[in-house]
Amino acid sequence: MSDEFEFADKGSKIIYQTEAKGFNPGLIVLLVVGGLLLTFLVGNYVLYSYAQKTLPPRKKKPISKKKMKKERLKQGVSAPGE
Repeated sequence: MSDEFEFADKGSKIIYQTEAKGFNPGLIVLLVVGGLLLTFLVGNYVLYSYAQKTLPPRKKKPISKKKMKKERLKQGVSAPGE
């Protein structure tokens, strides 16, 4: 019976745990993910600005004559030949 309660006798030898030294693993993960996200966003911005400078503007689709006629009628300008 005395063997079971042996730990109660050693109450004066309490070991206090000090804080672990080094970085918190959660902080490391947060910094890595944040760094990757920031790199991704900055890279996208750089590519976008480069493309705006170097690529020619997109060509617009040609508008059919029927659609042009409708637009002119909406604006109140009569189409030629009518």
